[in-house]
Amino acid sequence: MGEYENAQQLDAVFSAMADATRRAILARLAESDARVTEIAGGFTISLNSTSKHIRMLERAGLVRRSVRGRDHVLSLDATQMQSAARWIQRYQPFWEDRLASLDAFVTRKRVAANQGKKNR
Repeated sequence: MGEYENAQQLDAVFSAMADATRRAILARLAESDARVTEIAGGFTISLNSTSKHIRMLERAGLVRRSVRGRDHVLSLDATQMQSAARWIQRYQPFWEDRLASLDAFVTRKRVAANQGKKNR
């Protein structure tokens, strides 16, 4: 059951971060906490649309909301991003191997091309 719950949480984090508006909200909150209206003011979409994006970020555990008087203040909680980063990190050896192979291929082609120029 725990692995299934982790998979659901990972899906929620990746889904939340898949949208450019939500990534922009996260980037803004990485600078400092902000009221919902401050966040909404930075976009050309309606307050209602911004609120929907914020709720998705909250469900993914990426944003925390606190109520201070009449203000709803948002803050970034990057803890869930660590799980996503660990998942991505598992594939690092794969892309490093591919990049190393590409580098070796390009180097061989460059050496062969230089050899061909010398032999002319």
